[in-house]
Amino acid sequence: MAKLNIKPLADRVLVRPAEAEEKTSSGIIIPDTAKEKPMEGEVIAVGPGKKDEPMTVKAGDKVLYGKYSGTEITVNAEKYLIMRESDIYAVI
Repeated sequence: MAKLNIKPLADRVLVRPAEAEEKTSSGIIIPDTAKEKPMEGEVIAVGPGKKDEPMTVKAGDKVLYGKYSGTEITVNAEKYLIMRESDIYAVI
């Protein structure tokens, strides 16, 4: 992966979503139109936080977030999400 020149501002976090499942546990292939949007990913970059609220996640953390959280962006043909730290539910 090439180095990204994206630095989130304030309490924002850049996340690379996990890949959607290609098959069910029984071996049925899932078509692209029926794939569930992943709700977990890896933190790539974090902002400095707000004045009185330091960031609690760091680059490299695996996180769970809401189904409709963040704004999707594409950089170098790879999809990422930019979201507020408060949209992250847990570090796994």
